[in-house]
Amino acid sequence: MSIDDVFNEIMDHAHFWNWLPDWGVVRDVYRAFPNSYSVLTPFAYTYLEELIRSTTSEYGIMLLDNSGQPKRRKVGIALIELAITENSDNTEYTKLLEKTKDYFKSSEPEDLGSNRNNVVHGYMHPRFWDEDNFESLLHDIAKLSRFSNF
Repeated sequence: MSIDDVFNEIMDHAHFWNWLPDWGVVRDVYRAFPNSYSVLTPFAYTYLEELIRSTTSEYGIMLLDNSGQPKRRKVGIALIELAITENSDNTEYTKLLEKTKDYFKSSEPEDLGSNRNNVVHGYMHPRFWDEDNFESLLHDIAKLSRFSNF
């Protein structure tokens, strides 16, 4: 699938108001400035999590704890596990979700303060991102896109 096809697949399934305009900007920026992947990758990670969240019971609601206080939403591996559990009847989607775990890695004590893994987002320090990482992430988002519940 070409990178244009990847962008089209993502945009065909993106939430019309919340994400589609931003994906248009990402596509246009990437076409004009191919080296922009380092500033576009965090957006793609954010979208990946929201795409996965859209297939869970956490999507579109305020989560409250027993005392009525806002509760943190699941992120990274915990979010993927929730999506796998709640979509266990969809083997194709859960297989793609298992592969998506490769993009997330829990922090180790020695990682403190030095990378995005501290919030369980991303699998490598931003200085190691390259164009192949970015396009691989986009390809995987495109594969997951048709399962979104935006």
